[in-house]
Parts: sequence; C-alpha cells; structure tokens
Amino acid sequence: MWPRLKYSHFVLVAIDHVILACADPDAAAGQLAAELGLGATGGGRHDAHGTFNRLIWLGDSYIELMGVFDQALAATSWWGAHVVGLLAAAPAPAPAMYAGMALASDDLAADVARLRAQGAPISDPIEGERRRPDGDTVRWRIGRLPEPDPDLGLTFLIEHDTDAAEWRAAERSARAEQLHPVGTVGRLAAVELPVTDVRATTLSLLRQLGLQFRPSLAGRGARDTSIGRQTLRVSAGGQPTFTIRVGHIEHRVDLLGCRWLLVPSSGH
Repeated sequence: MWPRLKYSHFVLVAIDHVILACADPDAAAGQLAAELGLGATGGGRHDAHGTFNRLIWLGDSYIELMGVFDQALAATSWWGAHVVGLLAAAPAPAPAMYAGMALASDDLAADVARLRAQGAPISDPIEGERRRPDGDTVRWRIGRLPEPDPDLGLTFLIEHDTDAAEWRAAERSARAEQLHPVGTVGRLAAVELPVTDVRATTLSLLRQLGLQFRPSLAGRGARDTSIGRQTLRVSAGGQPTFTIRVGHIEHRVDLLGCRWLLVPSSGH
C-alpha cells in the first residue's frame, strides 16, 4: 500500500482517514463540494453499528462524513455511541464536528503486538465491514484504544483488506487519478488537532500508539509527528485543521466545525 517510512520510535504508513460526525452526511458533502470543490464519491452502511457515511477520497486517505440511521443500534457500537454522543451534546444544532482519526497499518497484527510489548492498552485486531450501495463489501481490521480521548476522539489503527472492495489494485489505481470538482486530484497533507494540554497529549500518544513528536515549525507550542508522508500536529486552541494539496489552488475556509486549507501540490 503506502511506503513505510521509518522514524525513530514507531512506524505507521499514513493518516488513513479523519471522521466528522454529521447530522446529515449528504448535506455536509454538498457543502464541501460547493465551497471547496471536494467531491464525495463513496460510502455505505455499517449495518452492525447503526451508522452510514459519505467518503471524500484524497488518494488512499479520505474524509469520512459519518451519520446515524439507527440511534439505538449505534448506542451499542464503540464508534456509533461516540458519534451519537457528539451530535446530542452539541450546544446548538450543528451540521458536523470532528470525531476521530484512523492511522493506517500494513501489518496490524505485528503493530499491535509491538505496541502491547511497550505497554500500550490497544485491543486485539477487530474485524469490520461496510456494505456499499452497489452491494460490494469493504472489509478491514482495526486496533483501538479503550475509550475515546476527550480531545482527540476516536483514535485507532486500521488495516484494509486488499482483496475486498475499495482496496483492490484496480480501484486504488483509478482513485489515484480521480479529479475532484475543483479540477484536480487531492491529497491529505496534514491534520492539526487542538488539545487541552499539548505535552500530556503527546506523551499519551507516545505511550498508546508509539507516536514520537517534535517541536513544530508552526511555533505556538505545537508539536508534530510524521506519519508516512503526512504530518499530524497537536496544538493548544484553535479548531481541527485539514491541509489538502490540490493543484495550484490556495484557499482557506471554516466549514463543518473545522478549518480547511487547500494548498498547491506542485513541488511536493
């Protein structure tokens, strides 16, 4: 899948996807298309979890717009309960909010074993699947932490089944060339997450997921870690920010409870 780039403490291959809890994923997808030129072209139902989604593909990474079709069923799900809780706790009707992030592994069993050996409270690999509207099924395995983090939400490792839908070689090849309505391909370059205590969060991520942070060139006390070719930044204050490379375009907009930065891809 992605190249494994080794850093000093632990190896993961990419920021796989970020999750936005949405009151109406279709409406959220429409806003992103209208205001950013990013198109949602995938999605389906998590029948065992009471949730459904729309996906905005950015190469092999994506933005997941997640909604709920059965609140009672979702309340029994480890991720559905989190999404239901976020939407219910919003101080006013909110179209969307940041809910979590998945980090890609290409050998989940080995990564879980290595983290466990370091004392991380990560789960055994858990099988998952999503049914697409065309009837095909997407399959994966995840390793998750016991509870959502108060600042980071759901944070987990994921390994996709490359023999199932969306991760077969032909589908990945077509996706690599997919043009968004803005007229170019898109790639997720960085995710910045605001936290209450930067030091405590980075120490927790080191212990739980083996991520080693360094002082960020952005300053303000922020800290960065590299995950494959992407950057994960934690900072004090602000709002979740996604940096997406799209041709020669530069644009910034606050939308769906997050900040979206479109930056040129040439030369990177």
